[in-house]
Amino acid sequence: MSTEINRLVPFRILLIAMIICIIVYTSIVGLNHGWNLFPQFFGDMVAMTWPGQFNFDFMCLLIFSGLWLAWRHQFSPGGIIIGMLGFFGGTMFLAPYLLFVSFKAKGDMNEILLGSSR
Repeated sequence: MSTEINRLVPFRILLIAMIICIIVYTSIVGLNHGWNLFPQFFGDMVAMTWPGQFNFDFMCLLIFSGLWLAWRHQFSPGGIIIGMLGFFGGTMFLAPYLLFVSFKAKGDMNEILLGSSR
């Protein structure tokens, strides 16, 4: 078991780095450009530009993230809420969630990915 935990150290370091970077980056962007990202996000998609293509691709990844989180929790009411947080929160939610789950599962990657009941 300790080998699995040791193998997760780089993953956990990556998650912590992502958490710090996304909070700092989001704070700077929010302070400089305001906190309403939706007009810009969807406006680029409606304009059919490369930023819009990136936003659409990213939104598809967020859908996968939300569905995986809800599935991991067997589409329970709490799992659906967690899935919605994953969809709307992106990395700002998913990275802390995975960090927490990695400790709760004691490094068991099967449990991290599949949940405790699978």
